[in-house]
Amino acid sequence: MSSLLMLVRATQALDGAIPCTNTRMRGAQARTHPSSNTMTLILNDPSLWPSISLNRILSYFAVAIFTGVIYDWVLTFGLEVELVWSQHWSLMTVLFLSVRYLGISYVLIMLLNVPTISMTDAFDVIPATALIAVDWVCTVANAMLGLIMLVRLYAMYQRSRKVLLLLVVIYVPAIIFDVVAAATIMRNVSGEEVILSGTYQCAIDTKGDYSLLDSITWIFGTVWEVLALFLAVWIAVKHFRELQQHSAGGTSTINDCFTVLMKTHLVYFASVVGLSCLGLSNQFSTILTDDTLRSQIYAGLLMVFRAIQMCVLGPRLILGVRKYHAKLVADSDLASDMASIAFQERVHVSTSSSVEGDARCD
Repeated sequence: MSSLLMLVRATQALDGAIPCTNTRMRGAQARTHPSSNTMTLILNDPSLWPSISLNRILSYFAVAIFTGVIYDWVLTFGLEVELVWSQHWSLMTVLFLSVRYLGISYVLIMLLNVPTISMTDAFDVIPATALIAVDWVCTVANAMLGLIMLVRLYAMYQRSRKVLLLLVVIYVPAIIFDVVAAATIMRNVSGEEVILSGTYQCAIDTKGDYSLLDSITWIFGTVWEVLALFLAVWIAVKHFRELQQHSAGGTSTINDCFTVLMKTHLVYFASVVGLSCLGLSNQFSTILTDDTLRSQIYAGLLMVFRAIQMCVLGPRLILGVRKYHAKLVADSDLASDMASIAFQERVHVSTSSSVEGDARCD
């Protein structure tokens, strides 16, 4: 699940945010944006230069994440067209495309928040709007990733109603709480663009303390992910034991299928564990509130794990299974063709032998 205050803090760090204050800072000037009534604060205080330098680190993370996500999208676009766009549309098709392109929009918004780009001048967008967009993209994408995992586990347990009920009981309240928390916090977010020594920064302010609300959101999300991990490992161990006890023909296909499922699951859950550990530790510490190199790297790692989970590993949960299914279909078609050719050859050889025998008899 998304960490809402984490997004505020991480976006502050990404945008090079400074604390909002009612006092005018030394050397400050103001200008009015032509398409709005907001004032853009211009600061040239040398004491802010170390802060600007540290905040630029997050922009490097944003550029690296965007490059990696687009590179992965280009590499897998051919498979996407073949296995998703060209196939019969289903719920998983909609989920795949939604997660894939919500993720791309997420990293694109982060890229546009680098200190060298003015959101108000270039795109006529106030910083708070960009922050709200990022948060809602994360919220919707998280809900879809959870639904993908729910459908996969339901299928792995052979459509067990008990398992489905357990998953729904945990998943639905977590998503509802996440959406309500996002709406509550984002309704009280405001921001303005600040120019610090020629770099475009964003000052974000939230009215009220939502630490408890955000912590509960993280706890709900962690419980859901732990439950999904436990159920996936349990059914995999159960099937592998059954395969060892029964050596009947055809088990290799089942074995390979579960191997594919578990490979995608394990890599996905590895990113979930990393993100959950970083997020939960952030809930009980003030690491993102100080303006140090450590806090910037910490926020950058949060961004990396979030982007990998949403933009790369989430879509691959579906793409990997469809690729394996396409391979099975291709192999079965090849086997059918080979069997047909072999049958025709046997018929031809048998017919030729009969003709030769008849000729000799004559």
